[in-house]
Amino acid sequence: MLAIANVADVLGLTGREGVRSPFGLITRIENGLPVEALDRIARLFAPADSQFKYRLVPKATYDRRKRGAVRLSSEEGMRVARLARVWNLAVEVWGSEDEARDFLFRPHAMLEDRRPVDVVIQNEIGAELVLEVLQGLKYGSAA
Repeated sequence: MLAIANVADVLGLTGREGVRSPFGLITRIENGLPVEALDRIARLFAPADSQFKYRLVPKATYDRRKRGAVRLSSEEGMRVARLARVWNLAVEVWGSEDEARDFLFRPHAMLEDRRPVDVVIQNEIGAELVLEVLQGLKYGSAA
């Protein structure tokens, strides 16, 4: 189980808006994560790709939310939180953000030669598959 505090930190939910439990994170997602959480994830995953965030939230929706200071929907927040969970473990396994990013954007045989980032964005089951690959790498099984 990934530490909730680490996921919250990646999402920028610290200080006053901190999350102290799994249910606290669930509540924050259901109530709408700030758009800045999406911006943070996009910078971590693809610092050189200003369009990456639009894979999670369509551009028009993003622009509207950003302009009106409207929070992400629950569904959008779940996509962002999935990426945060995977990011934490990838950095832990690979030891650096650059190496984690390389893993996430390189096709992987255990994912039918799909890129882990694409599988994670697709749905929760995809995220679980990527987490299993990372846990295999962390604990020494073939991955």
